[in-house]
Amino acid sequence: MTSHRIDWVDTAKGICIIFVVMMHSVRGFEAAAGETGWMHAIVAFAKPFRMPDFFLISGLFLSNVINRDWKLYLDRKVVHFFYFYLLWLVIQITVKAPAFAADHGWGLVFYNFGISFIEPFGTLWFIYMLPIFFVVCKLAYEKGVPWQLMLGLGMALQIAPIDTNWLLIDEFADRFVFFYAGYIFAPRIFELADWAAERVSLSLAALAGWALVNGGLVAAGWADLPFISLSLGAAGAMAIILTSSLIAKSGTMGFLRHFGENSIVIYLAFFFPMGVTRVILLKLGLLDVGTASALVTTAAVVSPIILLWMIERTNIGWFLFKRPAWAYLDGTHSRPKALQAAE
Repeated sequence: MTSHRIDWVDTAKGICIIFVVMMHSVRGFEAAAGETGWMHAIVAFAKPFRMPDFFLISGLFLSNVINRDWKLYLDRKVVHFFYFYLLWLVIQITVKAPAFAADHGWGLVFYNFGISFIEPFGTLWFIYMLPIFFVVCKLAYEKGVPWQLMLGLGMALQIAPIDTNWLLIDEFADRFVFFYAGYIFAPRIFELADWAAERVSLSLAALAGWALVNGGLVAAGWADLPFISLSLGAAGAMAIILTSSLIAKSGTMGFLRHFGENSIVIYLAFFFPMGVTRVILLKLGLLDVGTASALVTTAAVVSPIILLWMIERTNIGWFLFKRPAWAYLDGTHSRPKALQAAE
């Protein structure tokens, strides 16, 4: 696999993580301020493809490891994410508990902690869902279920009006098809990235057309409708792939690649700088809602990278982003110094 392919994958992950952090930052600031700002339109535009692309990219390299024995597979694809989910669940609840307990009592704090093992907690839901997707795909592979059937079921779930108010069920139905598509169509996706890099003008024209259609359907309020939602998710994921391939070829915007390489670091740790920056800017009241939301987003994305840089310099705190030896299943800890976040 050529280096530019790796570059565009990291760039795509970087774009995705920025959009994810932006959504939480903007919505949180607007809710606290009681009004919307100019960033609201960007978040709305990205909604149809923001998470579909994130899950599609997450499934790209599954074919390389799906035939592993179950023990190693579960260690890399379940225990790995469970460690980070549990660790950062404790961190988030510890940070939020005093204020929450003051309003609702400690009983509800402990209840929320317990229920978080069957109902994903807050911003951590993505790494809760990934192990489930990995296990479902492995089971289907082991049982020889035709990929066409799995893809069809995934499409049917996404199109169906499933709204149980249980995040685990609703997000599985809404997102699995994109993860599975990333796994099944990975060779075609890499070919698309190569195609885009070789046809810059045509790719830019395709992106312009997609942006008009996506923006128009969002503005019309139709983006969440059955079939349209699925189509926009797929089209948006392809658009991010084209965009990332073009950026990687240009050799510019290296920060996106760096963000993508450390997307799990940003995803796990952005909640704290986001909250702190929001409180400070709200108290100061010097900026309009849109600009303040943009600053909150920037702080939330960059601060975890600064934290990682500090850990690298001091060699203290690696447990936040790298599993320690005791958190591996017996016999699977073969790369103790590697940050296995991307596997």
